[in-house]
Amino acid sequence: MVSAADRVRNPARNSVWLEGKTPRTRKADQPAGLDRDRITEVSVRLLDAEGLAKFSMRRLAAELNVTAMSVYWYVDTKDDLLELALDSVFSEITPPADTGDWRDRLRALATSYRELLVRHVWVSPLIGTFLNIGPHSLAFSRAVQDVMRATGLPPHGQMGGLSAVFQFVYGFGTIEGHFVQRCASAGMSQDEFFAQAMGTMSTAPQLRETFESAKDLMEARGGDTVAEMRERDFQFALETLIAGIEVMTAR
Repeated sequence: MVSAADRVRNPARNSVWLEGKTPRTRKADQPAGLDRDRITEVSVRLLDAEGLAKFSMRRLAAELNVTAMSVYWYVDTKDDLLELALDSVFSEITPPADTGDWRDRLRALATSYRELLVRHVWVSPLIGTFLNIGPHSLAFSRAVQDVMRATGLPPHGQMGGLSAVFQFVYGFGTIEGHFVQRCASAGMSQDEFFAQAMGTMSTAPQLRETFESAKDLMEARGGDTVAEMRERDFQFALETLIAGIEVMTAR
């Protein structure tokens, strides 16, 4: 087991993926059907259902119908388990074949990443908190790097191009996921929540000027539903970034 003191002394190695340990197999006194994969799977389900703030080893053990010590046989810490859960959901992104046009590959990766962030709202706070170097995360990272190399950007600009696209997607998907979650918590559809919020802002004296100045922009974006408006915004922004990469490559 990795001690807390070890993690403090060497925080850069604070990763379940750097400890070089083989996942433990079940002991005779451990519940049948319990292993690290099963624990990770149930952790993802709990995080999706209840969120990061409510997640605990005790709550997980109750969901698995085992003791907390049974869980700790397979993972040393809660952070280790969160790392495992984080990497496991990146398996939902299938990297596109590297034979296609880089623009189509970039669109596919950006769209899949956005969908991941919306589907698993708890993922965005964990990205950057952990090194995110599990096998599925690295497969995604390699696919992104391969696409950037294929753009024709000079080597010194490829990381900037990567950041422009995928940090945009991170921000867009994070806000979208939080909005979807907020609507669900309020027991309202996204369209109902949006209509109520816009109605409130339009009548608030301190917000009226800002609301009126943005009214033409809101109308011009088009779309009858929140989902349609958001999709148009995302696609336009992504195409703008792709066009920017083309310009920078030519320059």
